[in-house]
Amino acid sequence: MRFRHFKKPATIYFLSIIRENSLWHFVSNNMSLKPRIESILFVASKPLGVNDIARALSADPLSVEKVIQDLCVMHNTPESGIHILFQDGTVQMATNPGVYETTELFLKDEIAGELTKAQLESLTVIAYKGPITRPELEQIRGVNCAVIIRNLMIRGLVEEKERDSELLPVYHISMEALRQLAVTNTSELPNFDVLSAHDSIPPKEE
Repeated sequence: MRFRHFKKPATIYFLSIIRENSLWHFVSNNMSLKPRIESILFVASKPLGVNDIARALSADPLSVEKVIQDLCVMHNTPESGIHILFQDGTVQMATNPGVYETTELFLKDEIAGELTKAQLESLTVIAYKGPITRPELEQIRGVNCAVIIRNLMIRGLVEEKERDSELLPVYHISMEALRQLAVTNTSELPNFDVLSAHDSIPPKEE
């Protein structure tokens, strides 16, 4: 196809279609980035750099930064329980400072008393499958484990470890947990070799 055969109005129309399609792809790519970036911020327990997120998503850092700015506009309102902290190329999802007392009261109640069934199940998975990321833990348990992990860390039963080569940290049981379980390492846990090799850990029969 040779452009010289197009009359001027047809050429203008053809170029306008190209521009419109290019704009559509640009908008579409940014829209597809938004849920992925938002999900990463949700599961991450630490501040993340724009470049780190861009590498993880194989995306342009400028596009990632634009999406983060959009998320700030969307979330950083008095009516939103979630805020996006963004400064000097580093971003983190956090709770709204205005509801600090509510979240602290909830967490205080969560760490008081004995471990719940959900906390015990999560601790068991971490003990047998650790080191493990939060998404991996949630895939095994089938539920969100953000508050549970925080609770176990506050109690000193689980520790977080950063990995330079990975975006997300991993979790493993602490020395305090081993002490309370009366073992010197996780390999001494009941049926460790068998259960640690399973994709999921079957519930203990009553």
